[in-house]
Order: sequence, then structure tokens, then C-alpha cells
Amino acid sequence: MTGGARQYELELPPRASALVESLRDIGYSLPTALADVVDNSIAANAQTIRIMAATHEDYPAIGVVDDGAGMSEEELLEAMRPGTKSPLETRSETDLGRFGLGLKTASFSQCRRLTVVTRKAQGTSCAIWDLDTVAARDRWVVEVRNDPLEVRWSDSLKGSGTLVVWEKLDRLVGADRRGGRRDLVRQLADAAAHLEFVFHRFLSGREGKRVEISLNNRPLEPFDPFHQKHPATQHHQEDVMGLGDRRIRIWPVTLPHHDKVKPAEWKKYAGPEGYVSNQGFYLYRNRRLIVHGTWFRLARKLEATKLARVGIDIPNTMDAEWKIDVKKASAQPPASVRRRLAKIVDRLVDASRRTYVKRGARQATDNRLPVWMRTQNKNRISYEICHDHPMLQMFRTQLPPDRIRDFERLLRLVASALPIHSLYHDVSTNPEAVGPPALAKAEIRALIVAMREVLRARGLSSRETREWMRSAEPFRNNWKETASIIDHLEQEQQ
Repeated sequence: MTGGARQYELELPPRASALVESLRDIGYSLPTALADVVDNSIAANAQTIRIMAATHEDYPAIGVVDDGAGMSEEELLEAMRPGTKSPLETRSETDLGRFGLGLKTASFSQCRRLTVVTRKAQGTSCAIWDLDTVAARDRWVVEVRNDPLEVRWSDSLKGSGTLVVWEKLDRLVGADRRGGRRDLVRQLADAAAHLEFVFHRFLSGREGKRVEISLNNRPLEPFDPFHQKHPATQHHQEDVMGLGDRRIRIWPVTLPHHDKVKPAEWKKYAGPEGYVSNQGFYLYRNRRLIVHGTWFRLARKLEATKLARVGIDIPNTMDAEWKIDVKKASAQPPASVRRRLAKIVDRLVDASRRTYVKRGARQATDNRLPVWMRTQNKNRISYEICHDHPMLQMFRTQLPPDRIRDFERLLRLVASALPIHSLYHDVSTNPEAVGPPALAKAEIRALIVAMREVLRARGLSSRETREWMRSAEPFRNNWKETASIIDHLEQEQQ
């Protein structure tokens, strides 16, 4: 007698104490975690979102309160459930979520106690996740309260809306409470800058409903990485491509050259990583920034293209195609979109390269008195001292014949020792700080007098002398003083 094969179904729910700790390590930082909570407030049609941080108390806490639609108790409990919505479900066009995990995973990544108080239609509901309780009982137990008055900041809910409170900030404030609180203040400052960046289109209200966000009563200001209001920003032709009934909007820009903006502006729009790192695509999902500063491996990040940035707008119905992750911090374009983006990158890279080098090329062309001369032999570019410079020629004529060869050899030595690598590094990392050495007034005056005498001796008129000198350094950047000295010399000779 042979027995039949045993076959049966068995439900194996995950151990709550183990899984909840794993959910804490998805990879959120405080800035990205707060951004996920703000997403929920915007999706609830909030117009005002206030972030509050009690950083100097014995037990620090962070709260986020909005004036959105709020939730009923049934809706609150569903929102507190891990994985409340499938990413395959159809969502409203304004929904900034995807996995139904954001509130929980973002909160758990920063704290061990999550409290949500919400008000809708005059009814107030409160639910609390305490990870210590979950760990102790090894069950998905959420505490429901009828009276949330004891919850910190609960009095900030004036009408409909939702309050999220993080307590037991073990990931933000460790055993060294004093040092941890200082670090928490720093992280909050980083979070404010991150929110100003990620939600800048909501904060500005230029393309739709304006949302006010504040941190400890300080209003956040939008930071537009495209510097669209500056007159020197180049706006290139937009491109719209359709995938079925869905549209992708692509809008490239070239940022202003550093000589077109104030030093503080140049530093601000470079960002902490610099222009080279921040060039590339900026992907927005429902006006919310997802990823930035990447060419999606379609181009290399080069110094000459560091002013190129491309905005991409996609709807929330394309999350799967773009492989947007839980934290909404990474994405990859579909194959059909990559082909279109590749063509746009080629056009924009050329425009950005021309913008970045245009000023240097124009100055080299207009310079009537070049000291350095750019030469190109096949693929090799080099810089040599211009032996035809009037002052060098004048000096050469004053040398005895046996010293002229030594003089020429000295010029070749100086040219061959040009520190190309150091110049490239400095211009790449901090171009606005690179410049010629400062000259004392006496040195500038001596150069002005000598150059004027040389040019006039060559037969140039007074007007031509001025034009030639104004085209070259160091006279161009000191033109007011140069013109004044020339006027004085001409008056003396009359």
C-alpha cells in the first residue's frame, strides 16, 4: 500500500519583531524621510504644512501637521497598515505615493514611536505604532486612542488635517544626547534645504496650487535648480513624447555662465557637489523631484557641459516603467524614452559647451594684444607665448645680439612650464576664483605708460591705441584707471 503525497497550504506570516526592524533599513535619511511625509500631505490637498522639531528637550521629537483633507478612523487604520496599497492600483493624478509604505518606512527609519492624529468632518482619530511594543509582543499591534489631547502638538490641528509625530528618535539622537541633539539640528537644516529643492515647484506655485511649508515657523523658500528667472538662462526647445495616452515633457536649459551671475548666485546654483556633478536630467513625478544630476549613462559628465540641465515631467502612472523605488530617490528611463533622451542630450551638450567656452573664445578673438597664443596641431592643443607682442618685440630690440637667443630660450621655458593640470583642476572646481595675480597701482601705471608708448611708436592713432589696449589684459579689467592715465598723458603732450 502506497501513501499519497502530502500536499497542503500553510500561511507563514512574517515575524513582526524581525520584519519591522528590517523595514527601518531601506535607506532613508532624515531629509528623504520628511519628504515622504510631506508627499502624503500634498496628496491630501494640504495648502499649509508645518514641520516642528523639539531639539533641546530631554526627549526630542519631530512633528508634521497639515491642513489637508484628514482621515476617518477607518482610513487612518488602513493608512497605518504596512503595504496599504498595491503599486499596481490606479491612483489619482495628484497622488505622490506608490507602494503604500512611505509613511511607515520613512517614520520607522527615524524613530521607534509613530503617532498619527487626524481630523475629518469634526471627528478626530489617533493611532500609534510603537516598535518596542511590536518587538516585545512579536505582533503587529497598533494602539488606537479616542482622546489624543496628550499627544504632543495635537492642539495644532485647528480644522481638518493630519498630524504625524516621531518620538524615540534613536536613529537621530544616540546615547550621547548632547552631541546627538547638535547633529539633529544640522540634519534638520539639511532637510530644510532638501525640501526647498524637491518641492520647489509646489513652493513657488508657478505651475499650480502653491503649498506653504515651514520648519519651526521659518517659511521654506523654493530653490529652482534651473534658475529660470535669470535673463541669461537659455531655454531650449521643449519636447513632448507620448506613450499611449500618457505624456512625457522634456525641457532643457543651459545655466548662465559664471560671469553673468553674482558670486553668491553662482555658488548657490552649483550646490554642495558643484556644477559638474549636478549637470544632467532632473526627473519630476507630478511636479515632485525624484532624481537629479544624472545623464542615465547617456553621456559623460564633463567640465564643458556642466551648465546643461534637463527637466523631465512624468505622471504617476509611469512608476513601473521608470523603476521608481520606495524612497522615490532612484529611477531608470524605459528603452523607448532613452532613445529620445539620447538625441536631446547630443543637442544640449553642444549648446552648453558653446555657452561655457563662448566668452573665452570671444575674448581670444577680440584681443589685439595677446600674450598667449593657442595653437592646434592635429589633436594636440598647446599654448605658447606670442613672440609678436609689442612689448616683447620692444624689449628684444634693446638686447645685444648674443642675448636675443637666451631671451627666446627663456620664453620657450616659461611656455613649456605652463601648469596645465593645476589650471584645469582649479577652473573645474572653482572657476570664479581663478584669475591673474593682483598688480600694484604703480605696476599698472608703468604698464599703461609703456604700452601706450610702444603702440604710438608703431604709428597707431590715439583712438586705435585705446581700442587695442581695451581689448587686452590687464588694461581691460582696469579700464577706468587706464583711460584716466591715457587722458592725463595726452593732456601733458598738448
